[in-house]
Amino acid sequence: MNLSCIIIDDEPDAVDLLELLIKQSTEWQLKAKCYDALEALAFLKKNHVDFIFLDINMPQLTGMELATLLPPQTKIVFTTAYSEYAAESYTFQTIDYLLKPITLKRFLSSVQKIEPYFLKHQSERSVNAETDRDYFFVKSGKAFRKISLKDILYFEGEKDYVRLVTLQEQLLIYRRLKDIEQQLLQPFIRIHNSYIINSEQLVKIEDNHIFIGDKRLPVSEKFRSSFMEIIDKKKF
Repeated sequence: MNLSCIIIDDEPDAVDLLELLIKQSTEWQLKAKCYDALEALAFLKKNHVDFIFLDINMPQLTGMELATLLPPQTKIVFTTAYSEYAAESYTFQTIDYLLKPITLKRFLSSVQKIEPYFLKHQSERSVNAETDRDYFFVKSGKAFRKISLKDILYFEGEKDYVRLVTLQEQLLIYRRLKDIEQQLLQPFIRIHNSYIINSEQLVKIEDNHIFIGDKRLPVSEKFRSSFMEIIDKKKF
């Protein structure tokens, strides 16, 4: 699973061991190694990571003190040589509590906690996104129009704006197609630099074109493979 993390620990040997375990056992991206709390705070202000490995006993600020300064949603795996902090650690968004020295067996056990944790939360976000995105509002003149996603045929990029084509009408949205794409989930599929279609409204695919509504739209070489990969899953 592709997750990002950082290590915060003032002991170089402990950092090196944890880095080695991450590289050998996971596909995670280790974005930084911070050797004190202040360095970590500076990094986290400018960079996002999925979770942090956080040592408890550090100079200047302990791991527990640092945890109180982080955004409350920060996910933490505590690392320490002392077991007495375990209960207190779970007052934060703690995924696991690793006692040093960290063995390969114990690290692999932690991986089995961390990855399912994020898979579960990603699934929940996906379900919520599907529920929340049945419609959206589009500014048209001085008013905001409510548009049902199921009624959309396609989006067409035209320089500095996007043409939204539905079953009933066409509206101009003063946004870039790329920005709109980032807010859409399937069944919306990018088929061309200029087009995103609602695959539920798709009527036919022929050669390098699709038919949707009364329109024939091109499928570009750039997007053909990803488009057909989705379509292949719907074939009998």
